[in-house]
Formats: sequence, C-alpha cells, structure tokens
Amino acid sequence: MSKLPSNKIDPAPMTADVSVVDLIDNYFTAYNSARLREICQLLSREVFREDVTVGLSLSGAMTPAGYGVSALAPLIRHGFIDWAISTGANLYHDMHYGLGFELYKGNPFVDDVKLRQEGTIRIYDIMFGYDVLLETDAFIRKILQAEPFQKCMGTAEFHYLLGKYIREVEKQIGVKHSCLLATAYECGVPIYTSSPGDSSIGMNVAALALEGSKLILDPSLDVNETAAIAYSARESEGKSAALILGGGSPKNFLLQTQPQLHEVLGLEERGHDYFIQFTDARPDTGGLSGATPSEAVSWGKIDPEELPSTVVCYTDSTIALPLVTAYVLNQCPQRPLKRLYDRREQILEQLRTDYLAAKTQPTDKIPAAVADAATEQPIATYPCGRVIPQHSS
Repeated sequence: MSKLPSNKIDPAPMTADVSVVDLIDNYFTAYNSARLREICQLLSREVFREDVTVGLSLSGAMTPAGYGVSALAPLIRHGFIDWAISTGANLYHDMHYGLGFELYKGNPFVDDVKLRQEGTIRIYDIMFGYDVLLETDAFIRKILQAEPFQKCMGTAEFHYLLGKYIREVEKQIGVKHSCLLATAYECGVPIYTSSPGDSSIGMNVAALALEGSKLILDPSLDVNETAAIAYSARESEGKSAALILGGGSPKNFLLQTQPQLHEVLGLEERGHDYFIQFTDARPDTGGLSGATPSEAVSWGKIDPEELPSTVVCYTDSTIALPLVTAYVLNQCPQRPLKRLYDRREQILEQLRTDYLAAKTQPTDKIPAAVADAATEQPIATYPCGRVIPQHSS
C-alpha cells in the first residue's frame, strides 16, 4: 500500500463565528482554496520576517475597486511590502481616492452607449463620472509643473513626489484613509512602473512635454534600481520574495531583476527565494502572466533550490487579496519599515561598485555574462547566464 500524506481532511461543520484564520486554515482544503491556504501560511511563517525583502507586482484593475486603500496600504504600514511595481493605471485610479473623488458599485450588464452619453465611466461593475478623469488629469498636470518635477528621474522618485502632493491634499480635504501612493510616500516604499507611458499619468506627462516640460522618466534608472534592491536583499544572508498579483509587465519587471544581475551585470546567479502568485492566466498559452515558477527557474529568475517555496493560486486577485491581508494582519507581528526609498542611492552605488569591480577580474574568475563581454571568442548565452560556444560551420 502506498504511503498517504499526513494531513488528513477532517471536515467539521462551520459555525456562525468562524474567523478568517480558522476559515482558511481548516476549510480551504483542496484545489485553489488549498493553494491560497498555502500562500497565507507561507507568508505568515516564512516570508514576512525581517530578513526577507518583499517585492510586490500589481496588475489588473485593483485600485479602482478600492484595494489600494483597503488591503495594500495596511500591508505597507505593517512593513509587509518593501517595494512594488505597478501598472500606471493602478496608480492613476488610486489617486481618485486620495483626491476625495467618488467611485460606485454598479452592474456590468448595462448600455455602454447610454453611459457614454451620460458621462459615466465603467470598469466592469465600477462606475464613476467622466469628470473624475478630467479633474484627476488637471491635478496631475498642475503638480507636474512644480520645480521638483523639472528634471530626469526614475519612476520611484516620480511616484514618491506624487504621493507627497497627494498626501497633502488628503490632509487638507480630510480623507480618512490614505491611498496607496500616499501611504507608500509616508512609509518610504518605492513604487516603480514598468511602462510609464502606458497610463493616463504617462499621457499627461507627454502632454506637458509638448509645452516644454523638462520632466523625463528614465527606464534605465528603474532597471538598475530594482536590480540593486534585489541584490541588496541578500545582505547578511537575507532573502528576496516576489509577491505577484496578476501578471503582465509588472510581473516580468519584478522577476527580471535576477537575470539583470547575473546575465547582464555578471554578478550573482541565484534567483528570488520566494515566488507567490495569484493569476487567472493559463501557462499553456505561453504568456508571461501564466508562466510557472519552474519555467522561471530556467531563466534564473527563481532559485531552483527554493521551488518548495513557490505557490501559484489560480483565482481572482480581488478574492484572494482581502483574505490574505486579513489573515496576515491577524497572524504576523508588524515588521520594521525598511524604507528602501531612502536607501536607493546607497544600494545602487553598491551595485555599481561591484559590477565595475567584476568587469576588471580575469575572465575565468567571473560569471558568464561578464566573461562574454571580455573574451574575443564569439559565444552566446542563454538567459540563465550559461556560456554556449558557437560552433563553426
């Protein structure tokens, strides 16, 4: 007889006073409910410790539904998210709440032509007035004309400044609960966007460029800063965690920090220690959103020794995130804020120093990516950094 697992399913009737922790630990027994339980337990027992640097990627229309304020901001304030990468759209719609605008629960089965005629915007079953967009745009264009924005910068600094101005507005108009950008500003959590032109924020930046604005968002700064954060996570035997809501470009931008370190910069070849994702994307279509942790190992994005510390739950993030937030706030002590935004220049300088030092070493003493650049023999490298000699014909 084959040996069975030790965790027997022992169902008991639910009671009226069941808690979130009890619900997840004892009633999420199989399929994707079990994967969500595994994620909650992994986060609370291993990931949300002081020696782990946690990066979040955020895609899908989460902030219009209020989850930036209700779920992500509390995670930041409790020290559970150290840095983040988001779509620009999520940050744009997050601003509506910081500016005191109103969004409403609605019905997805409506006449969109009629909504357009009435000046109502719909995000599936979320409704708000067209004037919310116009007034948010006006606010963005107004503050971007301020002197601090008139230079070249990365998106972390850009969003930090946005959060600073929004936080002041929140105080002035009496917003009770801060939005995601304002919370990240106060807690020193850097937020990047992988495609700064792909949102209404970027559209307004582009409009001001036509008027002579000196603001330029430099993606190279973002690539190097995020790689530096992942690199610095290993200080004092620390670890790096990737917490992924959805997929898309933010997911890749979070995970590519490791190939940037070993494939391009020739530094460590390791990968993130924890990979946790909520997604509704299938892996068999070849898209990055559904790509599995084991596939990420082939790219050097995930440490192959840490595959047991990877979990993918196939569900809607709007279902999973509130449950996860409620669970970990109950189970985990608050962590000290790492305030990585304040340390950006320091950790970037360390990355620069180590990269330049590695380039001066003999080619047999350095990783494949730097050896590739130093040798005269034509070679090719796979994304995981392994050197593959070119065969002569």
